[in-house]
Amino acid sequence: MKRFEDLSPSLRCIMTPGPVEVDPRVLRAMSYPVLGQFDPEFTDIMNETMGMLRELFATNNQWAFPVDGTSRSGIEAAMVSLIAPGDRVLIPIYGRFGHLLHEIAERCGAEVHTIETEWGTVFAQEEIIAEMRRVKPHVVAMVHGETSTGRLQPLEGIGQACREMDALLIVDAVATIGGVPVETDAWQLDAVIGGTQKCLSVPSGMAPITYNKRAEDKIMSRKRVERGLRTADAGDEDIAVVRSNYFDLGMLQDYWSPLRLNHHTEMTSMLYALREGLRLVLEEGLEARFARHRLHERALVAGIEAMGLQLYGDPDCKMPMVTCIVIPDGVDGESVRSMLLDSFGIEIASSFGPLKGKIWRIGTMGFSCRGNNVLRVLGALEAALLRHAHPLPAGLGVQAALDIYEQK
Repeated sequence: MKRFEDLSPSLRCIMTPGPVEVDPRVLRAMSYPVLGQFDPEFTDIMNETMGMLRELFATNNQWAFPVDGTSRSGIEAAMVSLIAPGDRVLIPIYGRFGHLLHEIAERCGAEVHTIETEWGTVFAQEEIIAEMRRVKPHVVAMVHGETSTGRLQPLEGIGQACREMDALLIVDAVATIGGVPVETDAWQLDAVIGGTQKCLSVPSGMAPITYNKRAEDKIMSRKRVERGLRTADAGDEDIAVVRSNYFDLGMLQDYWSPLRLNHHTEMTSMLYALREGLRLVLEEGLEARFARHRLHERALVAGIEAMGLQLYGDPDCKMPMVTCIVIPDGVDGESVRSMLLDSFGIEIASSFGPLKGKIWRIGTMGFSCRGNNVLRVLGALEAALLRHAHPLPAGLGVQAALDIYEQK
C-alpha cells in the first residue's frame, strides 16, 4: 500500500536573489553513477574542478576547491580557519550579511570592530582604509554583493591596503561570483568565498572558495591532524587550533591535495553538479556571461520604471543581478508575492530587517537570467498590481523591456 505520493515538485520561474533555476544540464549531471571518493576517475574530476575554479576566481592560487555545505559553510570555514581567538577583525556592514560576518567572527573569539553605513548604499574604499588605520586589524571581512539591499561594494585598493598593514582580507562573493568580475589576484584578495545557488545555477550544497599563500601560512600555523589519522605525536597542543573539525581548511586542503588524506566523504553528485555548472560558465565565457547579466538587468529596470514603480537604493552601486523595488503605499507586498507564485508560478523575494515589508527583490541570476523570464515577471507583476487596485500604465513595462532587447 502506497503511503506517500510520488515526489513531483511544481515547475517554478524562480526570480529571487538565490536560489535560482538550475540548468537542466546540471541536473542531468547529478544523475550520473556515484564513484568512490578515492577512485582515480573521481579524483581527476576533483582536479578538473579546482582548475575551473581558478579560472572563475581569476586566480593562480594553489587552493581553489569547494567546501561541502551551503554558502555559509564556506564563509564559516574561511573565518574559523583564519581568525584566531583574540584577533582584531574589522567588518564594514551595509546589509544583513555584514551582520552575519560579525556574528561568525564573534563566535571565533575575535575582537570585532564594525563600521556601518545606511542600507541601500556602500562604502567609499577610503572610509574602510581609514578605519583600518585606526583599528589595525589582523583580518578584514566584507561582503562584495549584498543581496539584502541589492548593492555592490567596490573592492579595488582595499587588498593593497591590507597588504601594507599586514592584515588578511576575506571576501564574501557568494552572490557575485559568475555574475560580475571577481578579480581575486588583481584586487589582492586573500580568501574569497563563492556560492553555487546564485549566478552559477547549481543547487545549494557546495561553497567554492579560494585562498592565497598569505592565508595558507596562517592556516598552517594553526594546523592539527585529526587524532584518528595521526601516525605519531602531533606536538600541536600549544597552537591556537581551529575551533572546528569539519571547517578546518588545513585538513580540507590535505583532502584536496595529492595526499588525499581522508577528512569526510565527498558529496559526489554535488561535485558532478558543480563541475558541470563551472564548465557551462567557462563555455559561455566570463565576459559574455557578465554582459548577459547586465542586458537583462537593463530590460528589467526599464520595465519597472515604465510601470511607474520606484527602485530602491543608490543606483551608482546597484548589483546587476538584483533589482530592488519599493513596495507602493497601500499595497500588501506579501499578497502580491503570493499571487505571483499561486497564479503565475513566479517567485520573487521580500527582504530582511529594516527592509522587511518595504521592498521586493527580483533576481536575474545565472540560468534564471533570460529574456523570457524577465518579460514574464514584468507582465505578471503588472497584472498582480492591477488586481490589487494599484494604478499603473498597463502594458508599458513589457514594451519597455522589449525595446531594450531590440536595441541589443
